[in-house]
Amino acid sequence: MNSSLIQIRYLFGALAAALLANAPARAENVIVLNSGDASVSLIDEATQKVVGTVPVGKEPHHLMATPDNKSLIVANSVANNLVFLDPKTGTVQRWIPDIEDPYQLGFSYDRKWFVTNGLRLDRIDIYHYDGRNFSLAKRVPLATMPSHMVFSADNKVVFITLQESGEVAAVDLATQTVLWKIPVGKAPAGLWLTPGDKYLLVGMTGADYVAVIDWRARKVVKTIHTDKGAHNFRSLADGQHVLVTNRVGNTTSILDQNTLMNVGTITGLLPGPDDMELTPDRRYLWVTFRFTRYVGVIDMKTLKLVNTIKVGKSPHGIYFYNRAPLL
Repeated sequence: MNSSLIQIRYLFGALAAALLANAPARAENVIVLNSGDASVSLIDEATQKVVGTVPVGKEPHHLMATPDNKSLIVANSVANNLVFLDPKTGTVQRWIPDIEDPYQLGFSYDRKWFVTNGLRLDRIDIYHYDGRNFSLAKRVPLATMPSHMVFSADNKVVFITLQESGEVAAVDLATQTVLWKIPVGKAPAGLWLTPGDKYLLVGMTGADYVAVIDWRARKVVKTIHTDKGAHNFRSLADGQHVLVTNRVGNTTSILDQNTLMNVGTITGLLPGPDDMELTPDRRYLWVTFRFTRYVGVIDMKTLKLVNTIKVGKSPHGIYFYNRAPLL
């Protein structure tokens, strides 16, 4: 075992109400989106057992808590709507119709802007947000296949990956205009900004690396070898490391945000590792396996997959209320 991996291991060691009537209300349900089944699986975090299934709109892919943490928004991309869930139990609170093709979604840090990526419509929609409702500011054409997003800390820019054209775009939020686009490689997906917004990391799902962009200079300055299908990111909430799932290689890489190095790999995963969630003590990482019907639980002390939980078809987004910080 290399010294970097030993060091990493040491660091890790230091809806329906009717459908849920027969299941006790729990404050610690893990919420998993089954994009192929138009449903949400609810898993009791303590027992790691499925306790309910809630129907939602067609193709729910991504989710995000509202800034006040009182609701969890599920984006139903083909159904063209949003459903708000109780973030603790997963019960349905309300629906918002006529939100077209919300594949990915996000709030700016100042809570002023809400953005949805229209993967099949080749555009992003930028909304004003007043704390409850959304009003459309502008639809911005952005070809082709806008996928993932990340906001700058100063709330001025949202960065968008364009999976089909192999580019990253920067969009000015105040004017709702495209500032620039740069080529980065085949099928860019997940995005991550390193501390201080110094570099923009891009998971290259069509390759086997993470691209490092000096976004102020608008150029790729480095690539970090991971495994095939580098896809999506999740912070380890330790101020130093970020994870990236490798959806084709069936592994997860551990990246050092300061040195921009790959310092460890989690192997032995099921096909299609995708989205991740981390327990508040940073001990367990939950991962959706997109090409299966399972969610996995990884012990971050041993870097081993210790449990799998059967859910619906093509599980994608995952969330639980009591979690480690995202940054």
